Amino acid sequence: QVQLVESGGGLVQAGDSLRLSCTASGHSFSPFAMAWFRQAPGKEREFVAGITWSGSKTDYADSVKDRFTISTDNAKNSVYLQMNSLKPEDTAVYYCALDRVQRHIVVIVTSLYDYWGQGTQVTVSS
Repeated sequence: QVQLVESGGGLVQAGDSLRLSCTASGHSFSPFAMAWFRQAPGKEREFVAGITWSGSKTDYADSVKDRFTISTDNAKNSVYLQMNSLKPEDTAVYYCALDRVQRHIVVIVTSLYDYWGQGTQVTVSS
């Protein structure tokens, strides 16, 4: 059974940095892409960043471009999200997701991802 385990969340101040990690296990296939989504209280889950397993394609939400960087380490079956210049509006539960379908792009729709982690809380105080 495929499992995604996130780590690295926490409480920080505005302007600080955090690095989230997600490790996948239990899969016998190579993912096409992995992504980070987030969900703030009372809001829908939204796409943050995604990357193909090869690392050749990435995509970011406009709200995090130039502040967040997504990367992979295939040897460790892991994906990372480096978050810099954090803002209070970045406060949310961050989820890692895996897309096993071969596509031409990194998709941003939650329903197209096959597996999800349990989430890690990121809180940014002002």
